[in-house]
Amino acid sequence: MGLKNEAQSALQNTKTAYKEYISGMTKDRLGKEFYKDTDRLKQLYHDAIGQDVDDPQREELPAHTKFLRLFSSLTQRLNPTRRLIFGLSSLTFVGYYLFDLLGISQYIIFYDLMMPFAFGSMLMLLLVELLEKSDVKREIDLAREIQLSLLPPTEFAGNNLEIYSFANTAKEVGGDYVDMIDTEEGTYIVIADVSGKGLTAALYMVRMQALVHLIIEKSKPSPKELFLELNNYVKSDIKDKTFVTACAAFFPKGESNFQFARAGHNAPIFFSNERDATFDLRSDGFALGMTNTQSLEDHLQEKKFHFKQGDSVLFYTDGLTEARNEFGEEYGEDRLDAIMSVYGSLHAKTIIRKVQSSLENFIGTEKPADDITFTCVHRVE
Repeated sequence: MGLKNEAQSALQNTKTAYKEYISGMTKDRLGKEFYKDTDRLKQLYHDAIGQDVDDPQREELPAHTKFLRLFSSLTQRLNPTRRLIFGLSSLTFVGYYLFDLLGISQYIIFYDLMMPFAFGSMLMLLLVELLEKSDVKREIDLAREIQLSLLPPTEFAGNNLEIYSFANTAKEVGGDYVDMIDTEEGTYIVIADVSGKGLTAALYMVRMQALVHLIIEKSKPSPKELFLELNNYVKSDIKDKTFVTACAAFFPKGESNFQFARAGHNAPIFFSNERDATFDLRSDGFALGMTNTQSLEDHLQEKKFHFKQGDSVLFYTDGLTEARNEFGEEYGEDRLDAIMSVYGSLHAKTIIRKVQSSLENFIGTEKPADDITFTCVHRVE
């Protein structure tokens, strides 16, 4: 009969638990997260007290005023029940040492229970907050899955076109929007960037996607007509200060051209195989939500460009060109232009992979601060 070495098993379990506990605790990550948490604490201090800690000319407030404002700001983030428990725990903790300092601890019947109560209550609050954060994280992960499921296929081929896309969110969910809608009349490409980041921008993006599909299915609009109708929806709520930059292109079936409009978005890069050169597709137009629809109609330009065999056009959001490396340098448009100049005549998938590889090499271990989205349309015969 084989005997199990319980001591060795316990040692192995301890090692496993230790490895799980310290997983991810690299020097670079700890440093970045420390500075990130420090910035968040500075922002909390600024929001609570109304002073910038880095402002040398600020008028200094009394210490007790700062403490009360900071304490109030922190407790207001808790629901009433947790706020009550936190308050009782804090008072019990302070009272424990105060009674001892005054020399009356022996007259307090429940004095010995005060510290365990304060510690236990604080620990319970911490655990509940962590569990709630875990639940929120799970819900955000579900929202991310839903958002990703709404994105178009990464790769598309049809109507003599090759389309390939890349999308990466700075947070769990993002505000960048890219779509490919194939109709009987032709293929629409829409790329947009909702102001802001995170869950709010993501929800707005989902709304925009639904509107785009609804409008295209209903009226088969030109890019300019699409933006004018979208602007009506965006401006319908006068309290809503959100705006959206966007580009839209329509590639009609059986034709060697495409219609294009730009609403305050980054100008796409066009590669002409015939001229072996790149061009920025610039046209006038305000971002959606920035002005009323009549003003947008007066200023928004719609242009038509030839699109022949071997030509390519790269659409992207500002998260790509504004991505920074460890030295704070931006990726920039020049690198994109250089890639299109060299690889613009190749397949859409190859171009996207070249841009992705170039970006990854440039930023290294830096995490993008904004959503990054880009898509390439290539003409084949």
